Formats: sequence, structure tokens, C-alpha cells
Amino acid sequence: MAAKSLGIGRTIALRLAKDGFMVAVNDISSKTEQLETLSQDIELLNAQMSLPVVADVSNEVEVEKMVTEVSKTLGGLNVMVANAGIIIRRKEMVDYTTEDWDKIFAVNMRGVFLSYKYAARQMIAEGNGGRILGASSIAGRKAGFEASAYCASKFAVRGLTQSAALELGKYGITVNAYAPGFTKTALSMVFVSFFDAYS
Repeated sequence: MAAKSLGIGRTIALRLAKDGFMVAVNDISSKTEQLETLSQDIELLNAQMSLPVVADVSNEVEVEKMVTEVSKTLGGLNVMVANAGIIIRRKEMVDYTTEDWDKIFAVNMRGVFLSYKYAARQMIAEGNGGRILGASSIAGRKAGFEASAYCASKFAVRGLTQSAALELGKYGITVNAYAPGFTKTALSMVFVSFFDAYS
């Protein structure tokens, strides 16, 4: 299962399909059209069923329902890629509102936590091990200018991932985070200047 219908998430989903996986894809309701298009592209690529699931990864009830639906429809859950993420335009730390901060952490951190939690529960119940991956970032390794909430959320993904790996290894479940550098996507183009810190 791969999250998000655009950018890096789309590329991950298509690669999983190319490698022979049955792939479920997820995004929020405003991205339904892109989500359904991606699901169709996956089916054309590997001639296997693909499941588009509309859900907000920051909402616990929706994540639990999503994981259950994917496992039931596709016959199990072997891989979870928690890729959803948002960023707010350039803003110094002293100018963030609590609402800005909470919105970024709700998607970038709570969304990863909930995806890990319910994917792990499902994999443990199925008893076949599994692979869980989460989206950190180069910003989770080195802070950038005017992006404190985004950087903090991506550093947090690394800590969560390392703890989850320690806890879930006994079930045959590996947990890893990937940390892309600058990748030209709709999300990154909102915030190109942030990446000047890495050039």
C-alpha cells in the first residue's frame, strides 16, 4: 500500500506495481480524481487490481478503516509506505501559529504514526511479517531556513521509525525511513527557497 496520488507517492506506487505488487493508493477527498487515475495507471501497468482509498491519514478512525479495507480487498498487507506530507510557505519559527504547527505535525508525524500503528497491527495479526516505510526527508537530517515545523516533523519520523524497528523486528516486520533530497514535485515547488540551504 502506498500513500498519496501525486509526486513521490505516485512514483513509489508505480514502482511497486512494476515489481508485481497489488497496490492500494490513498489520498484525501480533494484528490479523488488523481487517485482514481493513478489506480487505473497501476492496473494498466501490471494487470492486477489496484484499490484507491480516500482517507485522511491524520484521522485515526479513517486510517484503521483504510488498513482493514486494503487487507480484506487485496488479501493481506505486506508493505505499507507512509508517504503523505505537507509544508507551509516560508515562515520563521517566531511567526508560526499553533494551528500552522499542529497542521504540519498532524499529517507529517501523526499520519506516519497511525499508518505504522495500524499496518503493524494488521501484519502481526496476519503473521507473515512485512515491510513498513515512512517518509522522512533531507530536512529530517539537517535543519533548513524558515521551515522549523517541517524539519521538526521529519526529524520526528526518524525517531519513530527507529523505535518501531526495534519493537517490530520480533514479528518479522522491518521499519525504515527514506530521506529524499530535493525532488521537483508540486509540494516542493511551493517551497523551492527552503532547499537553498542544501545547495
